[in-house]
This record gives sequence, C-alpha cells and structure tokens, in this order.
Amino acid sequence: MVSLSRLRALSELWRRGTIAAAAEAMHLTASAVSQQLAALEREVGQPLLERNGRGVRLTPLGRVLVRHADAIFADVESLHSEVAEHVGGRRADLRIGAFASAIAGVVSPAANELRRTHPSVRLQIVESEAPNAFDHLTGHELDIIISMEAPGAPAQDDPRIARADLVVDELQAVLPANHELASLTSVPIARLREDPWVAPPAGKLCGTVILAACQSAGFTPRMAHHTGDWTAVASLVAVGMGVALVPKLAGIEIDDRLAIRPLAPPAPARHLFVAWRRGAEHASATQAVIDALIDSANPHRSPRVHRQLPSGLRPLQPVSHDPRRGREDSLAKH
Repeated sequence: MVSLSRLRALSELWRRGTIAAAAEAMHLTASAVSQQLAALEREVGQPLLERNGRGVRLTPLGRVLVRHADAIFADVESLHSEVAEHVGGRRADLRIGAFASAIAGVVSPAANELRRTHPSVRLQIVESEAPNAFDHLTGHELDIIISMEAPGAPAQDDPRIARADLVVDELQAVLPANHELASLTSVPIARLREDPWVAPPAGKLCGTVILAACQSAGFTPRMAHHTGDWTAVASLVAVGMGVALVPKLAGIEIDDRLAIRPLAPPAPARHLFVAWRRGAEHASATQAVIDALIDSANPHRSPRVHRQLPSGLRPLQPVSHDPRRGREDSLAKH
C-alpha cells in the first residue's frame, strides 16, 4: 500500500523542484519530507529519487507514481466530498480566497445571496492573491478561490484544479477632472505616456496587466506612486498626483474631482476565474457556492443550472423566506 501523505510529498517535490519548497508547501520541515520520501521508497521497494548535481530528480518509477498522483488525489477529494454530503447533510463550512476587488464585486454579493438561499453553508472569506492562492487551494487552506489569468495560473486541463470563467473585467482610465483628456469619450493609453502614474505595488497581478498594456502601447509608464487599494488610487488621482488604470470591478465612486473614461480599444482587461480542487464539486454545498459566484459575476445572465451530481446526491435547494413567519423556512427534506 502507498501512503497518500508520502505520495503527496513526492508529487510536491516533482512540482516544486526542491525538498525545501515541497516542505514549505506541506507545512513540514525539510527533514520530515525527506523521511516521508524515504518511507515511500521502502513501501514500493525501489528508489524513487536519484542525485542530479546538488538536487534530485525522479527515477522512472518515481515518474510513474507522480503520473498517477493527481488523479488519485482528485478521487480522494471526491470521496471526501461525498462522505461529507452524507454525514453532514446540509451544513458546510467553506473558505473562499480572492483579491480585494473580487471580494467587493463578486464574493460579497454572492455571500449575501447564499445567506438567503443556503443559510446552512457558512463562509469564511480571506484576501488571497496568486500565486499563493493556488498553493493555499491545493494545500487545503482554501476551498475555492477567485483569481485572474496570469503566469502560473492553472491551465484549463490542470489535473489538480478545476476552474470556470467568471468575467472579463476591463480597465478604465481614471484622470483628474481637469486633465486635458477628460473631455474624450474614450482615452488612448498612449496619450498618457507623459503623465505620472498611480499604480499597484510591484508584484501585484493587476500591476502586471497595467504595465503590459502600456508597453503594448509603446511606452513604459513612470510609476510615481504605489498602493494596492483602489480607493486610495482614486484619492491620489483626485488631487492631481497622477493618472491610473482601474478595473471596473473596483467600483470607484463618482467624484466631481475625477474623470472615469473607457479606454480606446483594444482595452486591457483582467480575465477572472473561479477555481477549486478537482472532485470537490461533488459536494452540493461547494457547487452552490461556485454557481453563486458565477451568477454574481454575471448578474444579467440567467441563473446557472446545477451540474449533475453523482448518484445518490442532490443539490442544495434554495430556501424561501416567508415574512409572515419572520424566519427562513428550512430546506425540504428529501
């Protein structure tokens, strides 16, 4: 028998390249991971690692185990979801990770709706950005995340992580009201090349999108001020400290000191998606949250139909509210 925890140690080593990185992902010491790997070699009776300079690489048998690991972990996730469905019934505690503007624009409305329709699903919301968000998801610290397309994001066919598109969030120009371009109906990014900029700190994904958009327009912006809070960005622009590109999802409030204008096409955008561990969608509570997030991001689209669950499982049914009784009706018993 192969221990799943030891198999995960091997998988993390292959994915991350070093025992130290694997240990960090598993919240273990490097020594503990080394012991897990040694024990796994004893279990299978063959070496799984071989020296490669200062590092290690997988043997052919090690590659066989890793090739099967992701499918095994997805099956285990599905098993846990189905067991939880039968044991826990309607109740579920789920942790959602997202960056700040996605929390405000997508997660909060979805959480409000879920509180009405599925009150037995309890949510914990955590601010989390890629690439750490993906590690927190695969490490079971988060159950669902919202992220954006960027280097390191999981592919559509990632064997560990399932995902669904949420929304294309276009960026718009935010200018001081007295800016020379404030009278335009749409602003060409290239016309902002001489301005000082207010932008997210280095390393923030949205900052990468903004920089790429400017460079595509033929210039590198002069980043004069840095803050990751969109309200703070708008406040600096409002007093004339610079210009900015801000995603629509940030929901910048109307201010007579600001001019908020669409960008001339092609406008840069953030492509948002929701992701979860493969197999977790077999829990109806998880699926209800995923669907609520998708509907929240697309308020003008018809509500999504629940996906087909495995035999014997049913999706959570919405709860109706009767104001005469002053409380939410309980879920109908199946």
